[in-house]
Amino acid sequence: MNYVVISSVGAVFMGFFVLFVRMKAAKKPTNVKKIILPPIFMSTGAFMYVVPQFRLTQWEILEAVVVGMLFSILLIKTSKFEIRDNDIYLKRSRAFIFILVGLLIVRLVMKSILSSTIDVGQLSGMFFLLAYSMIVPWRIAMYRSYMKLHKEMQGIKMI
Repeated sequence: MNYVVISSVGAVFMGFFVLFVRMKAAKKPTNVKKIILPPIFMSTGAFMYVVPQFRLTQWEILEAVVVGMLFSILLIKTSKFEIRDNDIYLKRSRAFIFILVGLLIVRLVMKSILSSTIDVGQLSGMFFLLAYSMIVPWRIAMYRSYMKLHKEMQGIKMI
């Protein structure tokens, strides 16, 4: 039970860190590197599956991926770009903050419920996969949206 509490506190701190980073990022122009690198850096966490206690069954993998992809829809809907001063910026969205906090609360509730039936190692593996399955579609959608605006901006500059 202590692992669940410790990891939940860690999740809350990570959630606030993401909010802080997102608000700060909206003040500076974005680029492809800023969109693509987070999932690449996060992918190193998959090394946890080398340790047997973190490995998942087929159904746990399917559940985590499906839930992560469903959660990503909310993030995709609140991540929009705009052109300002010949640069592309991520628009601030009040809804993003509420959605991120809501997802964090849902995650904590799910973790507290599932921790009584699923081993803490497997649960950690599931939540990592859920988070990764959420961030990858979100970042792909951000990349496509960014590139569309980038091409539009390049077209404007050429005229």
